[in-house]
Amino acid sequence: MDDKHNEDTGRQDFAAAHNQASAPGSNPDKESLNGSLLELGPRATYITTGAAAGISQEHRDYLLARHGTLDLDPIPSADPADPYNWPKWKKLANLTCVAFHAMMTTFIAAAVIPVYEDIALDLGCSIQTASYLTSLQIAVLGFAPLFWKPISNRYGRRPVWFLSTIGSLVFNIACAVCPTYASMAVCRAFVSFFICPPAAIGTGVVTETFFKKERGQYMGLWTLLVTLGPPSGPFLMGFVGYQTGNYRWIYWILAMINGLQFIAYIFLGPETRYIRQGVKHTGSAFKQEYLTFKRIDPVSLNPWEFLYPLSLFRYASIWIPTVSYAVVFGFTSVLLTVEIPQLFVPKFGFNAQQIGLQFLGMIIGSIIGEQLAGRGSDIWINRQARKMGEGRRPAPEFRLWLSYAGFLFGMVGLIVFGVKFEQAPKGQWNVTPIIGIAIAAVGNQIVTTVLVTYAVDCHIEHAASIGVFVNAVRSTWAFIGPFWYPDMLASLGASGSAGLMAGLLFVFCWLPIVLLQFKGQQWRETKAEARAQKDGARAEIPPARGM
Repeated sequence: MDDKHNEDTGRQDFAAAHNQASAPGSNPDKESLNGSLLELGPRATYITTGAAAGISQEHRDYLLARHGTLDLDPIPSADPADPYNWPKWKKLANLTCVAFHAMMTTFIAAAVIPVYEDIALDLGCSIQTASYLTSLQIAVLGFAPLFWKPISNRYGRRPVWFLSTIGSLVFNIACAVCPTYASMAVCRAFVSFFICPPAAIGTGVVTETFFKKERGQYMGLWTLLVTLGPPSGPFLMGFVGYQTGNYRWIYWILAMINGLQFIAYIFLGPETRYIRQGVKHTGSAFKQEYLTFKRIDPVSLNPWEFLYPLSLFRYASIWIPTVSYAVVFGFTSVLLTVEIPQLFVPKFGFNAQQIGLQFLGMIIGSIIGEQLAGRGSDIWINRQARKMGEGRRPAPEFRLWLSYAGFLFGMVGLIVFGVKFEQAPKGQWNVTPIIGIAIAAVGNQIVTTVLVTYAVDCHIEHAASIGVFVNAVRSTWAFIGPFWYPDMLASLGASGSAGLMAGLLFVFCWLPIVLLQFKGQQWRETKAEARAQKDGARAEIPPARGM
């Protein structure tokens, strides 16, 4: 590689691999790298395998003593405070806190689903209007993370986790005592604003903590809990609403959970934002990880950073999997949670507790799907890498083969749900629609893990921004859906709606991923070449002389 490229990559937050030319499709293009300057500042926090050849003997000895190998991607520093050097239990404890926090973003939004009828009676509104308390939170979840990501990059993840959990606690208490629908809606919006940071930086935390060969598995844990939020919220809170006889206890319990999260972060949530170049690290590892509450990245904030993640639409290997995933999520998760009360209460006369039980199928399906997608996708990739030989890895597109199973499960699950629900006689519930929901949840989880991990693999330099971008697109679609889902179900019936949704999954999810499978690597290479030519032409222009 030429000196200009080496100089560029040395300045990036996520440096390009110096030796990955042999691995097709693995190099981020120069435009991506230039974008990371704006995202996270000119300090490398990601050192790739190619850098191992240039590290000192002392650094090598430390890595061999700590990890038993130099075959690490990325190469950690020789500092115990570097998250890559943490013991596995510490990484998992931190990830569990962050992933649970991410689950709470949608858990809280969906927690009131079983008690829509109670809210409507208490606040004098319709069930449809009560459902907007969930839709409103989904909308805020889509764009509030744009604020938190630049803040966490400058001041670290740990202070943001504390602020997030305390803010959520305060406004959940406010929800519990709100006397009107309007005041409750406002407080729900603030809860969403404060609880949402892991939606912005969850993918970044996985990337800055775990090595690449583990990323699919642990990204899967994060996506699994995000997926479990919508069904587990109503599943558990349905019992609370029914057994207490007062839906406001749901808000009190949510506030208690936020308090427990705050306590967990004190002991199990060390700082993962570690800048490896251009910043001097002082103090013990314990002090850096647990007691640093100051600005850790001195680069000044650029206002454009707050909107930068939305610019990732310019990468086909990001926006195509994101849109595909959002459509799947909208039908197999949002519709099958938000519309359950409006479908099952009139037909079967269910109470809040019985409504909550209907979400058990989605929980089971999501867990099964993650077993297939998380560890399974890593095994799939690593097996192909071994076939290719030492130092080579398959292109990120190889992971996409697994997504087709996810689309198929989603389509089949929706059809089973729609047909079996419509065939069930009024007042005579049976489990077959829930089996359909479980099948759809398997597909949703496979698609979630595979497509998000693919996007991160293609553009590791944008790992944290990809999480924000995916969340914004997914939440926007999830917010719009509940406004037209009832009309679709009323016009076409459950079985007709299921057929329509299966067709939409095929057209807007399956087919675009097939195109990306065979064109994605070529598109990235073409974009990289165009950018290189542009940079070369700019370098040839002589600077203007002063008068």
